[in-house]
Amino acid sequence: MSWIEKLYQTYENNRNFIGNRNDKSPLLPICHTTQNAHVAVIIDGSGNFIAAEIVPKSDAMTIVPASEESSGRTGQKPVCHPLCDKLQYIAGDFTDFGGEVTCGFSAKPREPHNKYVEQLSIWNESAYCHRKVSAILRYVKKKTLISDLVSVGVLHVKSSLEMMYELLNEWTANGSSPAIFKILPGGVDKKGQKKPCQGDAFVRWIVEEPEVLATTTWEDPSLWQSWSDFYGSLKSNKGVCYVTGKEQFLAAQHPKKIRNGGDGAKLISSNDTVGYTFLGRFTSADEACCISFDVTQKAHSALRWLIARQGFVEYVKDEGSTKPALAVVAWAVSGVDIPDPLVDTFALLSGDEQAPPLSKTGYTAQAVGIALSKKMAGYRAHLRTTDDIVVIGLDSATPGRMAISYYREMLGSEFLARIEAWHTGCCWQQYFGKDRIFFGAPAPRDIAEVAFGWRIDDKLRKSTIERLLPCVVDGASIPRDIVESCIRRASNRNGIEYWQWEKALGIACALYKKLNEKEEYSMALDQERNSRDYLYGRLLALAEHLEGRALYLGGEHRATGAEKLMQRFADHPFSTWRILETGLTPYKVRLGAKRPGFLHAMQQEIDAVCCLFATDDFVSDMRLTGEFLLGYHCQRSALKPQSSHNQVDSTDESEDTEE
Repeated sequence: MSWIEKLYQTYENNRNFIGNRNDKSPLLPICHTTQNAHVAVIIDGSGNFIAAEIVPKSDAMTIVPASEESSGRTGQKPVCHPLCDKLQYIAGDFTDFGGEVTCGFSAKPREPHNKYVEQLSIWNESAYCHRKVSAILRYVKKKTLISDLVSVGVLHVKSSLEMMYELLNEWTANGSSPAIFKILPGGVDKKGQKKPCQGDAFVRWIVEEPEVLATTTWEDPSLWQSWSDFYGSLKSNKGVCYVTGKEQFLAAQHPKKIRNGGDGAKLISSNDTVGYTFLGRFTSADEACCISFDVTQKAHSALRWLIARQGFVEYVKDEGSTKPALAVVAWAVSGVDIPDPLVDTFALLSGDEQAPPLSKTGYTAQAVGIALSKKMAGYRAHLRTTDDIVVIGLDSATPGRMAISYYREMLGSEFLARIEAWHTGCCWQQYFGKDRIFFGAPAPRDIAEVAFGWRIDDKLRKSTIERLLPCVVDGASIPRDIVESCIRRASNRNGIEYWQWEKALGIACALYKKLNEKEEYSMALDQERNSRDYLYGRLLALAEHLEGRALYLGGEHRATGAEKLMQRFADHPFSTWRILETGLTPYKVRLGAKRPGFLHAMQQEIDAVCCLFATDDFVSDMRLTGEFLLGYHCQRSALKPQSSHNQVDSTDESEDTEE
């Protein structure tokens, strides 16, 4: 139960964020949930209707009181929320206007409203009553909500034979449709049946009283506390909580909506009371796990808040809809900000700001190291070395059940050291587009797309990210099959866009370097390294550069032989090199006439690389490893005209000037 205890502590350490409107998903008070409201009804303290308005989508999120049953409601007879809910519960005249209740209530269509009034009355008559609750109860007992909303133009009706007026389910008249039809989905469900439109509107309350500034019910801490105290007083099942070790009121159900507002999967569930109940191990849910109501509410609220605030959620398409799948979040129990383990170095260093890209040429490994050290020092200044860091991964196999697929606890100093080790050990020049060129480590999501293609299946992407997470957080070795797949992708540049190939090349080099850290590969060209694969990579870059310059002088715009044969070169380097070298002859003739200095320098460079080969290595046609990509990338970068290392082009430029 360590994870729920850490979340409970996190909630207690961040109580000042409860109900913060700046959060995408705020930290909720106990016994509350969030709903998207469509209509705000304004009444006075005596329960008289004043006005109503459509709630814009940007302000729709509403914190509403909820019971255990209503927050996890499912099935044909969903339980109503105690204060704010849909029209079928709140409006006493809902059926008078042709409103269709949920199918479970079809035999008694007034039952949802009666239960809502009954529940609100019990709250109002308790010792925890609130003046806004009294005003709302007085109003809903009048049973005039639908007619009031129609009178102010919020809802729209038509005449029918059975009754005087009936709520419209779609707008068919000419002209722009009213606002209510723009914010409610309507349409047809999967079974081909029309969904209710206006009848599905969710209502929230505003109670205006003299000399009272806090009029909204969803932002009133005194109302939150009133419902929490009242609902807590209804509990009777006491037991020893596994988290706190104290005797407290136990939870009967546990919250859902963990990854987003539409997430129905639960981490803890025990509603299987018939058949193979608890697989014969227990007779009741309390024997399996006792968690107090207070703890589970706070822990789940903290987890929901953390995922929305700083977590990573991977979505998958299933039966035509997009659903949340893998969710990963890392946090400090003390509430201090920590780095996200699933972002690349560019995002880690610049955050949401679009920092200017680093130089496209030249190796700045030292600059990256300094920038990372400064960034980590900033985190260490606020994070104590003994602070607890938790990394948790959630995944669900079915819509209703969720599991913890990854969980780690560590000290703050250890976590920062591993994040820094990942970004420095996996550092290479990355090209993710013209505005996103940087030196550093790629994100796991980018690695998955390079390894298995840009049209990767959602589930494969999710599982790949899940496999790479321990590499970042635990310092585990990168799975070899992922590295090999990236190398194969980078070795074949045919059929993909230039930026895609550059991205694949940078990621493949970064992963191979990380996988072979003992070799201590440098991002700069290592002219002393004489391994066969590295040297063959350098030869390929030199051949490409020589032919590319000749094509440029001839005004030709097409791929070089090295580009076309890169995949074959990786599989059969010796035989392919003979083809490439023979094919260079006409280009050498052209360069000899127009750029003799450049040709001379290039031939000297090729000869120097060939001399570094051992004889047996050079004539071997064995397949190259990913090291050849490192040699190729380093040699190609060294040949770029802007590079200060480029002695060859410096010579060439001087000759051009003389001509």
